[in-house]
Amino acid sequence: MNDHSVTDFTVNGAMLYKGAIQSCIADLLRVVAQLPQNAAGVRLHGVSALKPILATDGLIGSIAAKVLGMSARPVRAVLFDKSAGRNWALGWHQDRTICIKDKREALGFGPWTVKGGMHHVAPPFDLLTRMITLRAHLDDVPETNAPLLIAPGSHALGRIGVDQVDDVVRRCGTATCPAEAGDVWLYATPILHASAAASKSASRRVLQVDFAAEELPHGLE
Repeated sequence: MNDHSVTDFTVNGAMLYKGAIQSCIADLLRVVAQLPQNAAGVRLHGVSALKPILATDGLIGSIAAKVLGMSARPVRAVLFDKSAGRNWALGWHQDRTICIKDKREALGFGPWTVKGGMHHVAPPFDLLTRMITLRAHLDDVPETNAPLLIAPGSHALGRIGVDQVDDVVRRCGTATCPAEAGDVWLYATPILHASAAASKSASRRVLQVDFAAEELPHGLE
């Protein structure tokens, strides 16, 4: 899953881009330094310093463009910061919500929640299958520091019920996604994933960005 092959990505649902953001890590760390420091996950919006990096000719956005085309754009960004003081484990699950500018009732969209002061909603699942997620690593994430775990191929199985998750993980198997600072992992947004708690001696900062390449229906943005 470390070969830059769209075919492999289609099959596995994940692919590693080694050193893809190495040249802009200093810029990203400056952004991080200006964010709240006591939160496990900070939802980002309107951070101007990120725009050139997330654009389709930027170091992160250009990866999205290879999969989604030049219409790709970032639609949600979260900084995850696992450390000794902010640590957690994550059970197997699919990401099923998107971030919306303004709440309005729309057929097929719901339930609604508010996270980090921003509206989120579960869209029709088919929409998620046309999105991708990029995780840009600001710290080393070896096997000992809670790398993301994925179930390869699970992204192609549609919406997976809670009572089916364990069986799907057994059938698909588990792949570990270690990384070095500067690496970017590309994932199909609906892929089943999980992680353990991070090492108590090392930070594990990850900028996670969802990308889409289509307009939403019903006037949603």
